[in-house]
Amino acid sequence: MEIQPLSGKRKAYDRILRFLLYFCAALTCALLVFIIGYIFVKGLPHVTWEFLSTEPSFIRDTIGILPNILNTIYLVVITLIIILPLGVGAAIYLTEYASNRRFVAAIEFATETLTGIPSIIFGLVGMLFFCQLMGLQASLLAGSLTLVIVTIPTIIRTTQESLKTVPQSYREAALGLGAGKWHMIRTVVLPSSVDGIVTGCILSVGRIVGESAALLFTAGMGMSLNNYFASVDNFLHSSGASLTVALYVYARERAEFDVAFAIAAILMLLTLIINLSAKLVGKKLKKK
Repeated sequence: MEIQPLSGKRKAYDRILRFLLYFCAALTCALLVFIIGYIFVKGLPHVTWEFLSTEPSFIRDTIGILPNILNTIYLVVITLIIILPLGVGAAIYLTEYASNRRFVAAIEFATETLTGIPSIIFGLVGMLFFCQLMGLQASLLAGSLTLVIVTIPTIIRTTQESLKTVPQSYREAALGLGAGKWHMIRTVVLPSSVDGIVTGCILSVGRIVGESAALLFTAGMGMSLNNYFASVDNFLHSSGASLTVALYVYARERAEFDVAFAIAAILMLLTLIINLSAKLVGKKLKKK
């Protein structure tokens, strides 16, 4: 069968579309490079060891973000401790155990809807429910519980999609050999989908690190190291500003833009590291 050559009009149309595709791709890359470059140029010169290892003090006239770094780490750890069993367990139930398709569809619709809700609304709900109704006040625990609600749809959806990629023949073979339902899930399904689950967890960490609106109302704006020498209960119930909240305070409340750009550079580095880690871990686990 002889292939007919494209007409002149068709060739021009193809070239225009190709040009638009390349232009959009180049524009996207240029915007990313501009944002990263601008933040690094404005922020990295102000990142020093003293800046990273001290706390802010009006008496010593110093500005440090060590409490904010520690608050961010603790928020990530507490949130993951709560969210991983809930999110992964819910995804396993919806994918492997739930037989009512309408119920599963309703839960999936709810998680997708939660994903699209602005985080400021989560902050308001967290303030009313965790801080006021439960009496937690503005604290790291209240902020972590709010972040659980923010990130649990991501964990559930990524885990579900990863579990669905496991061939059905793997399940049938394990059951045919006499394995129980849970034994089959634990030894066959989860190891085969662990790359997607880990990638979703790492991306959730990136969401937690970059969250600010929800924490403004729930975690508070504490920037002191004194809370870390108290008991665990007092520490969890104390106010603590994350890096993103500190960025807002320095930029909006204090108009110290050099400090704000320095924090932004640190957050940008963390975001790049988290995204690269997600890709590398996913590739290595797929090879295994």
